Amino acid sequence: MRYWAAAKAAAGTAEEPYAASTLAEALDAARAAHAANPEFARVLMRCSFLVDGTAVGGRDHAAVPLSQGGTVEVLPPFAGG
Repeated sequence: MRYWAAAKAAAGTAEEPYAASTLAEALDAARAAHAANPEFARVLMRCSFLVDGTAVGGRDHAAVPLSQGGTVEVLPPFAGG
């Protein structure tokens, strides 16, 4: 998982590995790993996600499969464009 901006600050790292078959499982594991910092969970609620370069959008996270060795980008809202 790659964290950007506020997600990176809340996680205290730019990236970390995941072992999950769906985005929901990966996010649950990340929340558990960062449970000592409640800001992390709050930031995740506002984030958008890219899985292997494809936007997740409004899809159910439990229905978004993850590939072994793939990449999840965690993108908080940001200004600009």
